[in-house]
Amino acid sequence: MGKRVGMEVAIAAAEAVALCNIDVAAVYPITPQSHIAEHMADIVHDGRIDAEFITVESEHSAISACAGASAAGARAYTATSSQGLMLMHEILPIVSAMRLPVCMANANRAVSGPLNIWNDHSDIMPQRDSGWICLFTENGQEVIDLSIMSFKIAEDPEVMLPCVVNIDGFQLTHMIEPFELPSQAEVAKFLPPRKPFAQLHPDNPISMGCFAMPDTYAETVKAKDVALRGAKKVVTRVFADWAKRFGRKYNVVETYKAKDADTLMLTMGSMGETASAAVDEMRKAGRKVGLVKLRLWRPFPVEEFKAAVAGCKTLIVMDRALSTGGAGGPVATDVKSVLYGEKKKPRVLNVIAGLGGRDLAVRDFENMFDLASKKKDETFEFYGVRE
Repeated sequence: MGKRVGMEVAIAAAEAVALCNIDVAAVYPITPQSHIAEHMADIVHDGRIDAEFITVESEHSAISACAGASAAGARAYTATSSQGLMLMHEILPIVSAMRLPVCMANANRAVSGPLNIWNDHSDIMPQRDSGWICLFTENGQEVIDLSIMSFKIAEDPEVMLPCVVNIDGFQLTHMIEPFELPSQAEVAKFLPPRKPFAQLHPDNPISMGCFAMPDTYAETVKAKDVALRGAKKVVTRVFADWAKRFGRKYNVVETYKAKDADTLMLTMGSMGETASAAVDEMRKAGRKVGLVKLRLWRPFPVEEFKAAVAGCKTLIVMDRALSTGGAGGPVATDVKSVLYGEKKKPRVLNVIAGLGGRDLAVRDFENMFDLASKKKDETFEFYGVRE
């Protein structure tokens, strides 16, 4: 049986990964992810799990070490944040192209400059096309559950792709919350040992990540895209298995009081809980508003998203990142693209807010709904920025 515990969320992430029978962890510390690295190192040092903790000199080395370990058949884990994830960028698409099921936590943090160590999503958005499965968490329980599920999703023979679990820096990583931590026996029954499709071994030499001429490169790119899109059904299947075993149900797209809503807001990550409270307050005032939360960012859950927003008149897409010089936030850009061909679709308004850790209270979400009711066009807006 699992046990109820109170714990800092970053520590809980490391504890959840420790339950997954990992073979290798290679993590370079960076705020606000460092508590994951430190606690994972403690777990390995204390002999609580039979794993190697590789001390590396950078995030580039961390993901490279995980790629090599995974290619050799190991269950490998890393974690990072912000500039660390940017430093990993060169290797991220190689890991997915080699179909290596490395799992990672990203403590979402603003990208420099100027230097800022607080939360937004500007670190993960530039990595969205790297071929990784990309999940977002809203609270500590989700961090535990999705961290464990990420290995089962990534290692499924129909997937074999890396997976990143996004955890909002400070706003989640440094919160002390109560949650249920599954037992080792429960996780062992849910997550069997990894069975790699192929692995490097000196007794059986093979090649991985080979050079591709122009007559094969496009085919490999398409194959990766097909595999990533196909991963959604496995994500759904693993979520269903988790619900059956542990009683906590997850969907790739979550909704809150959305069925009869004229106006919906779309969020990702921890701000969804504050936005839910704002919806409650506005419902008390008789306003027909609701919420849509994207848990799965890549592959984008097109069908589930369309179903979630069907019938609403206005959709407010909340972005904690900006495509500088582009059409607005990256989430809104995707959403508009997905809805472009629909005969009946909501008016889409994009709000850029919460950058660099700027707080968003219930009143701020209410203000955004007010803003949407007055705005005439679909250009994006910065919220709460001094001119």
